[in-house]
Amino acid sequence: MRSKVDGKTARRRQPRKPRRSQPKQSGTFRFRSKFEAGIASSLNKRELAFNYESQHYDYIIQAVYTPDFILPDCVVEAKGLLTAEDRRKLRSVKQSHPDLDLRLCFQNAKAKLSKAPRSLRYWQWAERHGFPWCEGHIPTAWFSNAA
Repeated sequence: MRSKVDGKTARRRQPRKPRRSQPKQSGTFRFRSKFEAGIASSLNKRELAFNYESQHYDYIIQAVYTPDFILPDCVVEAKGLLTAEDRRKLRSVKQSHPDLDLRLCFQNAKAKLSKAPRSLRYWQWAERHGFPWCEGHIPTAWFSNAA
């Protein structure tokens, strides 16, 4: 497509196609990007042996968690939006501090984790991972001295 800009004919850029989320295929391997596929092709042409993503390495990210509310017997994290990063953090805190009574208070416990039809709801995720939860407000029952 062409248009006139300052008396000159200029070519308009076509919109980019959305990126594929699946790994690219090259030969019998699937790669996550064209760059990785190019490296593999180069290694193959030079007949150099390699394995692609055949090993996994655990790693730890050092971070600090600050809970929203500290009650006498537990801590409560208030969540309006429960992102993948939040979920990873909460599971990691629970694993690192098994004696910590960490509970969740959702703004809307029926919200889904994603738009997928069979996506878990926030409360289902909490129960699956062993987090006591509530919706809207912290219940009086969560206080040890509640009457």
